[in-house]
Amino acid sequence: MKHISKFTSSTILVLLSFLSMAQEQNTTVKDSIKKDSIVPKKERYGLRVGVDLFKLTRSFYEKDYRGLELVGDYRLTRRHYLAAEIGNEDKTVDDDRVNFTTKGTYIKVGFDYNAYQNWGNMENMIYVGLRYGVSSFSQTLNSYLLYNPYPYFGQATEVTSGEPFNGLSAQWIEVVTGVKTQIFNNFYLGFSFRLNRLLSQKKPDTFDNLYIPGFNRTYNGNFGVGFNYTVSYFIPLYKATVKAKKTAAKKQQK
Repeated sequence: MKHISKFTSSTILVLLSFLSMAQEQNTTVKDSIKKDSIVPKKERYGLRVGVDLFKLTRSFYEKDYRGLELVGDYRLTRRHYLAAEIGNEDKTVDDDRVNFTTKGTYIKVGFDYNAYQNWGNMENMIYVGLRYGVSSFSQTLNSYLLYNPYPYFGQATEVTSGEPFNGLSAQWIEVVTGVKTQIFNNFYLGFSFRLNRLLSQKKPDTFDNLYIPGFNRTYNGNFGVGFNYTVSYFIPLYKATVKAKKTAAKKQQK
């Protein structure tokens, strides 16, 4: 009986040890499966197209202005985007001494860099960028006041002109900063501010380009400013897996 009892006890201990080992192996396998079953993060890539709400609404409440600007960007990498704007403007300016109308189209192309670190599935942007702009336009000198060196002897005479100046053009660069926020699925609101530097322009011999479509006013010499307020829609084309950072693993190895 003693031998049987010892044998039984030994057998039970051996079985318990095997069971324990099996549980440990099973736990290890489960942990491995859990680690391997973690779905890697994927981010969407595609085309975003929209319209400048400022120019669109301005055409309704300002009688001397008509304009439309379409905007778009294409995501190249996690932080880099190709960007472009194309538009047209028809604006009449009535200043103290001159009244003129500018009509033309423009296109701007460049890139944006997203400096915002998104969490989870967020796709917002706080970005800086650069644009190269080209405009083709015409000017019409509607009227102007003759220069009067002796204002005490009466007001300056207004001259009605109507002289057209066609085939005008301009080129410039823009430094851009702005934000884009997803308001609901695939729809974004955005705002950007632009600092412009005129590179070259073709202007009439007897008149200056006081307003350039896409560049805005040129009263401050070769520099100008602008902004837009956009709503856009994102068209997803594909997804790419986000590569895990290896810095933490390297630190642990060290």
